[in-house]
Amino acid sequence: MIAWSEVTKFGDVTITTFAALAIAAWLLVENERRLALCWGLLFGLGLCVVIVTKMAFIGWGIGIRSLDFAGFSGHAMRAAAVLPVLFYLILQRAPSFVRSSGILLGLAFAMVIGVSRLAVHAHSVSEISAGWMLGSCVSLGFIRIAGKSLRRPVFNPWRIALSLITLLPAPYVHPAPTQQWLTNITLYFSGHDQPFPREGWRTGRVSGRPPGAL
Repeated sequence: MIAWSEVTKFGDVTITTFAALAIAAWLLVENERRLALCWGLLFGLGLCVVIVTKMAFIGWGIGIRSLDFAGFSGHAMRAAAVLPVLFYLILQRAPSFVRSSGILLGLAFAMVIGVSRLAVHAHSVSEISAGWMLGSCVSLGFIRIAGKSLRRPVFNPWRIALSLITLLPAPYVHPAPTQQWLTNITLYFSGHDQPFPREGWRTGRVSGRPPGAL
């Protein structure tokens, strides 16, 4: 039985960002520069939304207390953005119902990764749901654009197989300390010494810092 702490690693920035870069690289190699740019912009926009909402809470306590929402889940967003697109590209030569099933499988696996974040007490239900929906918008938006733009399948089985093999050590990769990096950057710009206290914010008993919550 795989532990939730192992499942959650598949949504880590080191794995999902590598996969996102691999997607862009496949498109560039196949001379699909417009789609590569489109993918980069959509994925980058999703990352920016996650970062901005997290920084807003860490530095200034801006969130939605009634929903226990302090920022989009990055793991859920990245997984929902990347996995459906991976399956879509890999299954381009397959019948349409197989491609659709692959996209749904990617979204389902992304949801499992989101649930793992809940199991390890890293996020609330609202944060995971919001992250998953944001990532789904990224992936489905790209797939819709690609479906109208791709002149031919950008599918090379050897290239994709080699890329996926590099993901096999994923369960053993030490997670990148992105939360600590983000906290340090936010504290620098906010001028505070400590991140906004989430536990006190949840109970509405925050002292010494303006709540700033909705």
